[in-house]
Amino acid sequence: MSKRNARTSSPPPFIGDDYEFTRGHPLPFGASLFRDGVNFSVYARHATDVSLVLINPVTNVEVYEFRLEPDDNKTGDVWHCFLKDLDPSVCYGWRIDRNPNIRPHIHRYDPENILIDPYAKALSGGHVWNRYPHKDRYSLIVDDEFDWKNDKPLNIPLVDSVIYEVHLRGFTAHPSSRVTNRGTFKGMIQKIPYLKDLGITAVELLPVNEFEEMEGSDRRNPVTGQPLMNFWGYNPISFFAPKASYAASGANGGQVTEFKEMVKAFHKAGIEVILDVVFNHTAEGNEYGESLSFRGIDNQTYYIIDQVTGKYHNYSGCGNTLNCNHPFVRDFIIDCLKYWVTEMRVDGFRFDLASILGRDQDGTVLNNPPLLERIAADPVLSKTKIIAEAWDAAGLYQVGSFPHWQRWAEWNGKFRDDVRKFVKGDPGMAGIISRRITGSADLYEHSGRAPYDSINFVTCHDGFTLMDLVSFNEKHNEANGENQADGSNDNFSWNCGAEGPTDSEEITQLRIRQVKNFAAILLSSFGVPMILSGDEMGRTQQGNNNAYCHDNEISWLNWQLLNRNSEIFRFFKRLIAFRKANPILKREKFSEFDLTWHGFKLFEPDWSDSARWISVHISSSRFPEMTGVKHLQVILNAHWENHSFELPRLVGKEWYLFLDTHLPSPFDISDEGKEILLYNQENYEAKARSCVILIGK
Repeated sequence: MSKRNARTSSPPPFIGDDYEFTRGHPLPFGASLFRDGVNFSVYARHATDVSLVLINPVTNVEVYEFRLEPDDNKTGDVWHCFLKDLDPSVCYGWRIDRNPNIRPHIHRYDPENILIDPYAKALSGGHVWNRYPHKDRYSLIVDDEFDWKNDKPLNIPLVDSVIYEVHLRGFTAHPSSRVTNRGTFKGMIQKIPYLKDLGITAVELLPVNEFEEMEGSDRRNPVTGQPLMNFWGYNPISFFAPKASYAASGANGGQVTEFKEMVKAFHKAGIEVILDVVFNHTAEGNEYGESLSFRGIDNQTYYIIDQVTGKYHNYSGCGNTLNCNHPFVRDFIIDCLKYWVTEMRVDGFRFDLASILGRDQDGTVLNNPPLLERIAADPVLSKTKIIAEAWDAAGLYQVGSFPHWQRWAEWNGKFRDDVRKFVKGDPGMAGIISRRITGSADLYEHSGRAPYDSINFVTCHDGFTLMDLVSFNEKHNEANGENQADGSNDNFSWNCGAEGPTDSEEITQLRIRQVKNFAAILLSSFGVPMILSGDEMGRTQQGNNNAYCHDNEISWLNWQLLNRNSEIFRFFKRLIAFRKANPILKREKFSEFDLTWHGFKLFEPDWSDSARWISVHISSSRFPEMTGVKHLQVILNAHWENHSFELPRLVGKEWYLFLDTHLPSPFDISDEGKEILLYNQENYEAKARSCVILIGK
């Protein structure tokens, strides 16, 4: 052992009288707390010099450094040591170098850097949002003890799920949220009664691990002058560590306990927690970026780089790409997922730009990616939900063809686009929409997958909100400071006759009806519905379809909308309850139920380009053991004219009106058991731009 900065022969600060520095163990990675001390372990294959640095957690000043000797403190490519009688409140980091380093463009070592441990379970600093630059972040030693009481996984079947995508900070940051600790895990807990009342079964949280929100903070909103940042969180620094600034008490590792308290509270309410994880790139950027952790520890292992020039492959669109199918990085990702499931007790993951996880170490697209297979087959993860965003930023689009091993579900981007086009009134969509609302068999049946492998959504964090989708023809991203160059140009939106805010009552009512049409289609389709937070109360981003950089009212949920748009909330809530109560909407196999397509006349569906309507009879009468409604008649009329549709004749039952989006609230949707008997059992006139759902009972 070599000592650096040693001022006396007595034990250094934060180490007790019984202090001892020994060889330690190569596993587990990271800092592991034992009764008599702490074991440290880091993978650094190409390093020749590795030192453990201790940092005062109050002053952020280095207090001691231990140099690890290759002969004593190394096993294979793993460097390790054990410090007996160490105060676990101390921060730590790694100082790593290579001598000689004849390829510095490949091995990007800098001995001046103190690096974050990739396996760190929490980071110091950062507990005040947008105040701590990454250079002040160090690794913390975490005690995983927590009283979970009777908590256990809910294991809600995916087919029964209703997912709610939400930005944790944005959900309660607005003063109207009236929570005690706005923008935090504790603030989220206070809103659980609202989510339970809405009826969703799972929250899908945008990234809650440590990320660099100050990226881009030197840029300004050209409209207000306010600094811009990475609000969404798709800029990871540390994958194991929950974000300190998302905790009311995150200054000294309290973010770990607070996150667990949130998960425990969600489970008690019967709601699962799904994490949005970003294993495709890090905040270290391209070859001109800074070394925070991975680059300075083993650049060649962690990133896909050109082995000659050292330039980073950029399949993520964010400057670098994680080398996901390197054997060690595969293990790292699996270890991380297991940690969140076993210690933090989350219920699943949505993988951002998941197609990158299927690329080889040179960027080649693999037919059978080992990482994706390992995630699918891992026994610890076997009951968790695993959902792929089945594309990347380099043009690889795998919706319907993502490698799945009967485990991976997918964000169905085609459902989003096709439903938008249909409701907008585009021609040629009748046949396509019939496939989307019945589980997208054209995408999933051929490979033996199920309708619930399709995660259906109309909106998500990336793009317009639902209210903006019916209020704007064009994106309005001026506040992003990128001269309208950012954000998608293909929104398939329609403003209903005026761009943005309007005083026209006619346009306002049409927009509300279109919002209900989208909701009705989403929540009555086979597959798993995902709702964007705030859509159920008409949230707007003022026409911004790429609000990633805004920590302000563009991104925050204004809870005053709940009263202002109470009829929209009621519509969503009642639809969710109806879906949950009726298995006929939760098709597990494509062979289940009978689907009969009609047009204006029975058994005469119109699949022509001019058809902007469909009518389908869904029957589960072949399954007498199935509870709930046995017959549904769904009529979708996206045309700007009224049309009358013949109704199938029922034996021993009659048609009742459950939903008609053209009717004013509260007649637009019925409460349970209060559906209205149709006086005309032979025809139903669907008004212009409306959705109708009839039930047979």
